[in-house]
Amino acid sequence: MRKAVDCHYRDEGRGECIAFVHGIGASGEVWDGVVERLAPRYRCVRMDLRGHGRSPKAPLPCCLDDFVVDLERLRHRLGVERMHVFGHSLGGMIAPAYALAFPRRVRSLGLLSTAAGRTEEDFRKVMGVIEALERDGLAATLDLLVARWFTDAFRAAHPEVVEARRARTLANDEALIASVFHVYAGTELGPKLGEIAAPSLVLTGEEDGGCNPRLARFIAEGIPRSRLCILEGLKHAVLLEAPERVAERLLEFLRDPP
Repeated sequence: MRKAVDCHYRDEGRGECIAFVHGIGASGEVWDGVVERLAPRYRCVRMDLRGHGRSPKAPLPCCLDDFVVDLERLRHRLGVERMHVFGHSLGGMIAPAYALAFPRRVRSLGLLSTAAGRTEEDFRKVMGVIEALERDGLAATLDLLVARWFTDAFRAAHPEVVEARRARTLANDEALIASVFHVYAGTELGPKLGEIAAPSLVLTGEEDGGCNPRLARFIAEGIPRSRLCILEGLKHAVLLEAPERVAERLLEFLRDPP
């Protein structure tokens, strides 16, 4: 068993507990717009992954199991028996991995803007980002990432949101970001999707290049109790670009799970 880290978290609201897990280079704050709409009905816990945000650093390289044991440690600290686990991007890989490791602790899953069933071409695209990151550095690679995260219209209309996301990413250690990208690239949960018993919402943006609707359909078809949602006109940063639309779908799912 990997050694868990006591990750920083923010706890808001009452009711059934939802643990929100972010993606690479972000922090729990990326969920703020969604939590604002869910906290009146649910206990919303936004964690910072190890090495991210206000959470302590941990030895590198890291692996998927590190994040899984951190999430289980968080559950113990919260004092809850079961919780919903909603993850975005890398968080959408951590969530099903947690459900496979601790199935009795999961009420439901939200798998947002994440990937499984990648083709060789999909894999090459991810490795291209890692190669650029390791060759050119994080700051130089961010322009490529930001263009993939946000639609052009949103970038033009809300430059302050985009800049805040850039700054949050740059605040992280470059070695951590590279290590976590390798976890993201090397994780393939496709063969195990059929073992997930928890009801699951699979959601992605229509124009998300790295976590595209084809991969979302693969995930939804692999999980026995699942629902697929494709949000029109969005790329990867659905939590920042359209938190109200994401929250609406999550609430619908929580009220009437498959």
